[in-house]
Amino acid sequence: MRYKITVEYDGTNLVGWQKQKDGPSVQEFLEKAITGFSHQKADVFGAGRTDAGVHALGQVAHFDLDTDLSEYKIQESLNALLRELQAPIAVWQTEKVNNDFHARFSAIGRGYIYRVLNRRGNSPLRLNRVWPVSYNLDLAAMQEGAKYLLGYHDFTSFRGAGCQANSPLKTLDKLDIERVNDEIIFTVEARSFLYHQVRNMVGTLVQVGNGKLAPTDVERILAAKDRAQAGISAPACGLYLNKVMY
Repeated sequence: MRYKITVEYDGTNLVGWQKQKDGPSVQEFLEKAITGFSHQKADVFGAGRTDAGVHALGQVAHFDLDTDLSEYKIQESLNALLRELQAPIAVWQTEKVNNDFHARFSAIGRGYIYRVLNRRGNSPLRLNRVWPVSYNLDLAAMQEGAKYLLGYHDFTSFRGAGCQANSPLKTLDKLDIERVNDEIIFTVEARSFLYHQVRNMVGTLVQVGNGKLAPTDVERILAAKDRAQAGISAPACGLYLNKVMY
């Protein structure tokens, strides 16, 4: 029986989604919790490999068990054991799916949000949840610059070092930027992304917002196909995997 779960987590003290030797990961915690209640070893496959410090509101994963348990039993058992493990993770949706479903390869799109706190003075209650930027950002300029990134492009200029994607060609379906109270929210959607692509785009657009770059510079940077031409990489703390579309 294959189970699909939707997961929320705080990535602050995690090494990311994928199991690693140098610290706790989302995948490792979930696999420990599954073994704890089912007494079976299960491999957990995620829709996206979020980095250290990156959060998720709607990460999707799947795993197989030899036993047919109710969705309620799966979810309650997982959350109980995750609490025992003191894991900053919660499963908020569980469903049985066909065996041809794959959390990663069946996905047709992924959505991220990025939160920038834009005010004088940090927010202790949002520590490690937002990128604090104290100087005023020009929302209209960032929105204008973002238009150049929409559609099908070679995103080499926004590709992180160590990216394992076969091609830098991607289609960016959505890049909305809005101000919500004292935060600027970036909403980004595509079928898939290059390594650090979202953080590199946000970092560049924030430099448009503070006047270090002009909106038209985004078009020039994109055409250059050179990471050195783009702006800084936004820190991991403001990034959230928001949803996965199937």
